[in-house]
Amino acid sequence: MELLGKISLYAMGIVLTASLIEAIVLHFRHKGSDKAFDWHETWISLADLVGRKLLAFLPLSLATPVFNFAWEHRIHTVTTNAALTLFLLFIGQEFCYYWYHRASHTVRFFWANHAVHHSPNQLTLSSAYRLGWTTKIAGSAIFFTPLVWFGVKPDVVLAVVSINLLYQFWLHATWIPKLGWLEHVFNTPSAHRVHHASNATYLDANFGGVLIIFDRLFGTYVEERADEPCRYGLTTPTTSHNPIVVELEHWVSLAKDMFNAKSVSDAVGFLLRPPGWLPNGEGHTTEELQKRAVESIEPAAHAGR
Repeated sequence: MELLGKISLYAMGIVLTASLIEAIVLHFRHKGSDKAFDWHETWISLADLVGRKLLAFLPLSLATPVFNFAWEHRIHTVTTNAALTLFLLFIGQEFCYYWYHRASHTVRFFWANHAVHHSPNQLTLSSAYRLGWTTKIAGSAIFFTPLVWFGVKPDVVLAVVSINLLYQFWLHATWIPKLGWLEHVFNTPSAHRVHHASNATYLDANFGGVLIIFDRLFGTYVEERADEPCRYGLTTPTTSHNPIVVELEHWVSLAKDMFNAKSVSDAVGFLLRPPGWLPNGEGHTTEELQKRAVESIEPAAHAGR
């Protein structure tokens, strides 16, 4: 794993360099226009990266004891020295990643951390490494436990997930066009732009990591449309330039909602139901926002007849 550590260090250097080069180019390209580059977004992403690296030294991971238990009770021991085994590991990891990512959008507890990744109001390469300081505390790695239980070493599982995330770096670009037939198989910048969009039409779509096949299989694939430009950020935009606020605001709002809940079931609902859920059914979940968007279009369509 020493070699993997060196590769990760080199990869981080390439990622940071590429994102800063893009930032400089976009700064001068859009200087003086209504699409002026916001350097605060880049600084917050860098603060997020530094914070996560520092917090990595603290033993706060929810997934570690779960992984250890699964490994001790594994049903097999997998050796990753065959091409077929590596391919199956890749597909299994991609399947687990899809459900982790989907849950991060549909369960508010996981969203409280994942919302940080969606908080940039402009999509750039630096958005890729804004992942949230509380990633380990949120326990998102638990979704990959089945791989450990099947007999893949925990460090190998985490290494494959890291490669998946590294692949996704280039997806956070607005200047790369659609890529033809690749759009049917792989997660591409076009597909990922939809994922980061806050338009009601695009919400909760395209959860894949490297592949887009599970989105197509489970009905969560949405294609980027020329007549529906992506609007980036959250449905309620993050406006603070304070990285601490950006990192913790969704945990604070979750805690407030649970504390002020009128019943235990409502408190559990705030924790486990989708972001925007309210007990009275008049919240701002994806389903409710999309329903309202359709209802607002229908009267206009009738008026035009």
